[in-house]
Amino acid sequence: MTNPADYLKLDKQLCFALYSTSLAMTKLYKPLLEKLGLTYPQYLVMCILWERDGLALKDIAEQLHIDSGALTPVVKRLEAQGLLQRQRQTDNERTLEIALTPAGRALREQAEEIPQQIGMACATTEDEIHQLREQLQRLRANLSR
Repeated sequence: MTNPADYLKLDKQLCFALYSTSLAMTKLYKPLLEKLGLTYPQYLVMCILWERDGLALKDIAEQLHIDSGALTPVVKRLEAQGLLQRQRQTDNERTLEIALTPAGRALREQAEEIPQQIGMACATTEDEIHQLREQLQRLRANLSR
């Protein structure tokens, strides 16, 4: 039987396992993304737009599970880099549409090797990564309720 005090040990904390793994993953991405001139949050925005271009800022924020106000500085920096453009929709001035520029679309080709490099660094099978991702998505959904 486990002593209740043992649950307070750092290595028993689920939150710390998630936090420290997230830090390690972000550290792994850093040199790969520096070659593209992107930060990790910028990379996430670009991944969304590479999948579906021309989205509203609020839709991108929703996919990232963050507030659109927190996303605005990231988008502005990407715009300053010439990778995307922000434009108000003509039929709804409140909606800010984000679209890739030709340079933003071209960057995708350079980024295509990143998932494979990350997968190799994880030293797990594609199936194990798929299962882990599903577990984490379920956990996020449970925590968001």
